[in-house]
Amino acid sequence: MKILRTPDERFAKLPFFPWAPRYVEDLPGYAGLRLHHLDEGPRDARETFLCLHGEPTWAYLYRKMIPVFLAAGARVVAPDFFGFGRSDKPADDAVYTYSFHRNTLLRLIERLDLRRVTLVCQDWGGLLGLTLPMEMPERFERLLVMNTGLPVGKPVSDGFAAWKAFAATYHDIPVAGLVALSSPGALNPYDAAAYDAPFPDASYKAGVRRFPQLVAVEPGMEGVAYSERARKFLGNDWRGASFMAIGLRDPVLGKPIMEELRATIRGCPPPLELPEAGHFVQEWGEEVARKALAAFGLAGGPRS
Repeated sequence: MKILRTPDERFAKLPFFPWAPRYVEDLPGYAGLRLHHLDEGPRDARETFLCLHGEPTWAYLYRKMIPVFLAAGARVVAPDFFGFGRSDKPADDAVYTYSFHRNTLLRLIERLDLRRVTLVCQDWGGLLGLTLPMEMPERFERLLVMNTGLPVGKPVSDGFAAWKAFAATYHDIPVAGLVALSSPGALNPYDAAAYDAPFPDASYKAGVRRFPQLVAVEPGMEGVAYSERARKFLGNDWRGASFMAIGLRDPVLGKPIMEELRATIRGCPPPLELPEAGHFVQEWGEEVARKALAAFGLAGGPRS
């Protein structure tokens, strides 16, 4: 397997992301691959926030939410999927499968022994992340869900169909441009550079190219069975708290899809609606994080 590793100097100027990189190189089943993750706050904190990014971003996406969680005394873990951020990037598009990514998350949670977890997810962070609590329910306590879904072999939206076709056409997907277009007015030049930093050229973008093609929009695709199981678990067996935020300017995974997902999650209250936010809700994340903590009863600091 040819593996690409983004040079560290590409991440030299991140003025809004002050946290040190951490790496895991011994995940079972991933020999020779180095996974990056952020791990901040007390290791013995009562609360752990597991923040999962999506396509085509990395842990930088959570820079506005992380300080809010840390101020509440929590531990925050934010990994980069293989193919993204500071994590290693297999060069062959075919390496990236649904199970390749999902198993990465399962093994990382075990490796770091994460417990009392609040899952914070959006986009692929949710497509994969929302299937994790059913496998290890003793580790998860809450969900903080932003524009995402659990597709079960049916079309998602016209917006997604257009995005999938675009991604299949362009070998060198313009990552920063895509995030900026979907987050009107939210990015500064440093942010745009940070989103482009993981990808010196198109050869590093195999993971970016593959994610849209893996969304389970047709019967028999690998993610269908996991999503079906997750829907049943979240609807029948989930006992944790939930908080949902919707970026209303998202044409791909917007309000109709999120309302369907809310109906799937047992006990999920009415969502926080953000009229100015697009697909990358985390760009408006400080408000989301503060209101989620208040809803969870954590706004005053860590629980004893």
